[in-house]
Amino acid sequence: MKTLSSRPGWAPLATLGAVLAALVAFAPTVAFAQDAKIDTGDTAWMLTSTALVLMMTIPGLALFYGGMVRKFNVLATVMQSFAITCLVAVAWVVVGYTLAFTEGSPYLGGLSRLLFAGVGLDTTNALAPTIPETVFMMFQMTFAIITPALITGAFADRMKFGSMLVFMLLWSLLVYCPIAHWVWGPGGFLSADGVLDFAGGTVVHINAGVAGLVGAYVIGKRVGYGKEAMAPHNLTLTMIGACLLWVGWFGFNAGSNLEATGVAAQAFLNTIIATAGATLAWLVIETMGKGKASMLGGASGAVAGLVAITPA
Repeated sequence: MKTLSSRPGWAPLATLGAVLAALVAFAPTVAFAQDAKIDTGDTAWMLTSTALVLMMTIPGLALFYGGMVRKFNVLATVMQSFAITCLVAVAWVVVGYTLAFTEGSPYLGGLSRLLFAGVGLDTTNALAPTIPETVFMMFQMTFAIITPALITGAFADRMKFGSMLVFMLLWSLLVYCPIAHWVWGPGGFLSADGVLDFAGGTVVHINAGVAGLVGAYVIGKRVGYGKEAMAPHNLTLTMIGACLLWVGWFGFNAGSNLEATGVAAQAFLNTIIATAGATLAWLVIETMGKGKASMLGGASGAVAGLVAITPA
């Protein structure tokens, strides 16, 4: 039975229509509150959540994917997640944040925060009025980082490092930023139509899943696929990575409330229950189908549960 547990790729079974919008005119207005009262409790929680989500990519996702590839590709696979973190972090401050989270058109944000202009110690974004804008920007940055990093598992072993960086930079700016604006940004057309995405089911997981599926199709099969043994290099690394993803996901989901309230606590609880239930379900089904459960199957079930609960 070929499943996600037998391949280093991670592409959720979902479809999405065209992700590239036509370029639109930018508007100079932006939804920012200059005099909002910053809450220290919310700020502390969001700083913690930001660190947790960053941990999901480095080292969580890096180890998760790195353990599943062959020995001679492990360093390159781990380095992909690390390099994407650095690349997207810089691009997000320069232009990504303003394209996603300022007012512009229903399809793309404006340029009010280009190069993070106009941001001070007390400025806030109207989407998160109780925390500093710097914290909101960093939290959203970690989402922008992990989304392209997720795609790399779909074409592991098969893309040159330099080409991967160019592709990820362009994809982040031309695909991720517009979709983030559509769903989460002020005035986004999907948000206006009532689309709800609590923590990234559309913006992160469907988005990355479709990109990974298309990338795997365009690049093609691995050299030697079906003829050579391609067993995972070190599943201990994969399990460590899965555990770090699970812990980091509390910041991913509960942090998406943007406030330290009961809703965040409920999201925190749902994250552990859904993941535990999905892991047990995967192990039972794997035992029924193969006669025994596997560690990689358990890790795959945990990630499936984390992805499933994210928008819910």
